[in-house]
Amino acid sequence: MTEPRQPTAVDAFAEHYFAQTLELSPEDATYLGMPGRETEYGDYSPEGKQQRAQLDAATLRELVTLTPADHTDEVTLHAMRERLTLFTALHETGREDLNNIATPAHSARQILDLMPQSTDEDFANIAGRLKNLPGALSGYWESLSAARRAGNVSATRQVQAAAGQFASYAAEGGALEQLVTAAQAAGVSENVVADVRRGVDGACHAYLDLSLKLTDRLLPHAPAADAVGADYYRLVSQNFTGTALDLEETYQWGLEELDRLVTAQEALAEQIATGASVDEAKEKLNADPARVLHGTDELQKWMQRLSDQAIADLRDTHFDIPSPIDQLECRIAPTTDGGVYYTGPSEDFARPGRMWWSVPPEDTEFTTWAETTTVYHEGVPGHHLQIATAVLIKDQLNVWRRNGCFTSGYAEGWALYAEDLMAELGYLEDPGDRMGMLDMQRMRAARVVFDIGLHCGFRAPAEWGAQVWNPVIGRAFLKEHLPISEAQLEFELTRYLGWPGQAPSYKVGQRVFKRIRAEREQSARMSGQGFDLRAFHTELLQLGALGLDTLRWAMQK
Repeated sequence: MTEPRQPTAVDAFAEHYFAQTLELSPEDATYLGMPGRETEYGDYSPEGKQQRAQLDAATLRELVTLTPADHTDEVTLHAMRERLTLFTALHETGREDLNNIATPAHSARQILDLMPQSTDEDFANIAGRLKNLPGALSGYWESLSAARRAGNVSATRQVQAAAGQFASYAAEGGALEQLVTAAQAAGVSENVVADVRRGVDGACHAYLDLSLKLTDRLLPHAPAADAVGADYYRLVSQNFTGTALDLEETYQWGLEELDRLVTAQEALAEQIATGASVDEAKEKLNADPARVLHGTDELQKWMQRLSDQAIADLRDTHFDIPSPIDQLECRIAPTTDGGVYYTGPSEDFARPGRMWWSVPPEDTEFTTWAETTTVYHEGVPGHHLQIATAVLIKDQLNVWRRNGCFTSGYAEGWALYAEDLMAELGYLEDPGDRMGMLDMQRMRAARVVFDIGLHCGFRAPAEWGAQVWNPVIGRAFLKEHLPISEAQLEFELTRYLGWPGQAPSYKVGQRVFKRIRAEREQSARMSGQGFDLRAFHTELLQLGALGLDTLRWAMQK
């Protein structure tokens, strides 16, 4: 066991900053499983945004007065400097982006899903937060209005998508009404159920009002063009990755990576069925009864078995997996949107790490070949190992490093690295399972190409017309490379157009992890020492979800 590290002045400074951010965003404390202020929302208005910007700017100024006591402190200061400088630059753009997946109005509802839902007290907290939800949405509308007055309005497609989603929250049987059903099913007292119902009614009215305002008052000002341009893209991309990308180089690399993965799939298809195309090979895999799960009960049990086996096999060999992070729950999600996601454990591990599968009602059969790699991505050695490790090491890192310094480039990059690692370790030797892994990697490479290409005005490859990317050719391109349904494709297209920079962060992060490992392996060879893969993984995971520039810097020291 590593000896506990003595907290330093830099740790105290970072923790004080993190505590102040939680004061401004109580929902984040709920997400982390920290008790207190369970009924509150942050201030989504321009005044609330200004408060956060002032905190970031003041903290950034104070960083120069701090002296690091050790390498951990040096990494903390490097990470804070990069994050806070970026946050300040983003604030100065004056933008308030709308999209179909990640806005304050989305998170205001989603946080309700993570709140405990068993006792009278639990549902009283939910009722209290619901009561405050209309005020939070009102503040968000103020921010959207202020951005509009400054000439910053998201594209027509995004305004329409968000308006439709927010109205759906308030629909009969929708996500908000389900909270009443949950309270009744939990058997809580009638007065608490009544409070939840009143809260739901108020929240439904607020979401319908926001939807109407978006349609009537924001949509007329929305531009038709989806692209945000290279200058803004560079900023939002750094938000997700923690590095300022060379956009042209990354775009070209994405094209090369996509070609490599397509070639690998074509070779694998030949193994599955002589002379078969990739699509024909997939059809053969889908027709194999041994690869089909029937119903969500079978799906949940299969997920749990696969996760448990991965933990048993990998612990004490390629990873350190002590208790309690050796526990991972696999569940069918209460939503029916589609997709798989992970939620981390609470600070005390009373709420364990969980993998959730959101199953559309029409989906009744599931193919294991397509999803084995997803279980490794979301669970072990992917997101669960990364996030739960950071929660566990309270005696090594301050709370900001563990929970507040988060980038998608690290988290999703690690999860893609984990998929590739499982293939390397022999867990995807089955041609079907390997085809599924290549499918997911191919999808992420295609997103690098389309996301950067469209928003930065680059030209599509010759086979796609050699013209500047647009949503029409982009949709056809994504349809060829993404193994998803038409409904999912429409959602993903809108997501990439409205959430620029996020989708490429997966592959960009994986690229950095693989480069760091290759450099370490080469250094070990040159020094005549053996490369310890388990120690390498432990070192990476105990850094926290750093930005990629800070990660590279930390691993070079």
